[in-house]
Amino acid sequence: MALNVNEINARVRSDAREFIAECEADYHAKVARVARAIADGIKTRRVVLLSGPSGSGKTTSALKLRLALEQLGVGSKQISMDDYFLTVDLATAPRNAEGEVDFESPLCLDLPLLNKHIKTLAEGGEIAMPRFDFPTQRRADDLRPLRLLDNEVVIVEGIHALGDSVSSGASEFATRLYVSARSNFEQDDETVFRGTWTRLCRRVIRDAKFRNTDAHTTMSWWYNIRLGEKKYISPFKSRADHIINSTHPYEIGVLAGFLQTAFDGIPETVRRREELLLLSENLACFDLIEESLVPENSLLREFIGNANF
Repeated sequence: MALNVNEINARVRSDAREFIAECEADYHAKVARVARAIADGIKTRRVVLLSGPSGSGKTTSALKLRLALEQLGVGSKQISMDDYFLTVDLATAPRNAEGEVDFESPLCLDLPLLNKHIKTLAEGGEIAMPRFDFPTQRRADDLRPLRLLDNEVVIVEGIHALGDSVSSGASEFATRLYVSARSNFEQDDETVFRGTWTRLCRRVIRDAKFRNTDAHTTMSWWYNIRLGEKKYISPFKSRADHIINSTHPYEIGVLAGFLQTAFDGIPETVRRREELLLLSENLACFDLIEESLVPENSLLREFIGNANF
């Protein structure tokens, strides 16, 4: 699973466009294989539960999966588990060991309604789909009717999709899919960049570009995000019927160009600070790649912007 940095840099220097095209084709082939398996099992499994940690590319992977299914003659609908968030009541909200509200907990979701809706759709019924309004932090008044047509599946996407609170009740009619950037990068037989770092870099860039959140704020969240992943996501990835590794071998060379000053002056109070400083230092192992070389339909565009999908 480890990728060789020296080999990657050699490919970038030789023909970056060709290397990028190969990486993109490999990712799309992974999605296409999963789509074929879903299409083959559509008669009994009309629900796809898609999970993965922060920065894994779940949103793009779900979209690419829908496009691949369409090419096979299979339609799809999509549900984001984020729309089942509950309005947080500070008096009853789940909390972590530090006493802070644990927004990663599945107890922040309307689990009874979510599970009822999944079962109803699998059985051919219609649901009234909720929408969570994040600016106001409450469920919007408008509801959207949703029903699966013949030869359609529903993709339910969220970090808790494989956990006990959802997956255990859908075993008879669901295909489980796990997406994450899983590859480490090695140089001279030493790991110099972890798969978890790839996800953090993606998120730092996305938060700064699209969520008005500076890099140091995202880094300050990383400690709790990782705790939540270890508690609510990683223990259940073995349940997946299919795993998509979303690492693009060329991507660190692209991301590094966006991050050249992001790690400067990290406050002493940020937990995992030494890890973040090492990450920043090891970005220098990768040859930089111009953003313009990244295809507009690449998964990386979910994080760096200018996508055409």
